[in-house]
Amino acid sequence: MVGGWFADTPGGFRLLGTRCSACTAVFFPREDAYCRNPHCPGGGALAEVPLSPRGRVWSYTDGRYRPPAPYVSDPDAPWEPYTLVAVELEAERMVVLGQAAPGVTVADLAVGMEVEVVGGVLDEDAGTTWTTWRFKPVEGAL
Repeated sequence: MVGGWFADTPGGFRLLGTRCSACTAVFFPREDAYCRNPHCPGGGALAEVPLSPRGRVWSYTDGRYRPPAPYVSDPDAPWEPYTLVAVELEAERMVVLGQAAPGVTVADLAVGMEVEVVGGVLDEDAGTTWTTWRFKPVEGAL
């Protein structure tokens, strides 16, 4: 898990971003050093904020091939296609990219469909579980 990018809160799984107090710009992934908004007047503080738990599909595609070098991929392991979803978050109106929840394929998605962010497992290796965020359609969204 990348520390500070998401949390399992009492209100459910949430992505975490930062908001600048001077210009109200919101960033994900979070920014802790300075405001990345070139139009910010400056002098603001960056505070952690939970991002919208829902959004709408902006775009989507499937990954049907192993990543090329320099990415490490075990050629003996079976390759499983995955679905990528670009989601425009409800309140922030920013687009966040992530994998779809297990079992969700491109056939299950449509541009404009409402989805929610959920926790998921990216990989498990030697007793370490790498957690991440995923997007899944909201029940009854189709």
